[in-house]
Amino acid sequence: MRSSETWSIGQLAARLGRPPHVLRHWETVGLLRPARDVGGRRCYGPDDLSRIAVIVRGKEAGIGLDELKAILDADPDARLRLLQAHHAELDRRITAIQASQRLTRHAVDCEAGDFTTCPNFQALAREVIGDGVPA
Repeated sequence: MRSSETWSIGQLAARLGRPPHVLRHWETVGLLRPARDVGGRRCYGPDDLSRIAVIVRGKEAGIGLDELKAILDADPDARLRLLQAHHAELDRRITAIQASQRLTRHAVDCEAGDFTTCPNFQALAREVIGDGVPA
């Protein structure tokens, strides 16, 4: 990619596999600030692609648009703190998803007639609810 390369909203939307109104919305909420050509049409450049990559991956990771704007617009120190907090939350969610996957995998593969009566499944369930009886 040449640093002088630019793309129209249609070209960039097609490249992303998203409709143009998504890019317009991201601009409306302040995530993107594309340059304009002499006719007033949006021109997206390499810096816009970097921001869009953060937006796309951030949304896939469950970050809201307001939080993404805060991350992208923060000074470097604040950005680092926001990203560290989000990374910790991703680690927590990954751990929870892996535990859910283990529970589901056992239920699917369990040879007991009813997986809920299986001692191995019950042990996995205790990881979720604990060993004690609810008060």
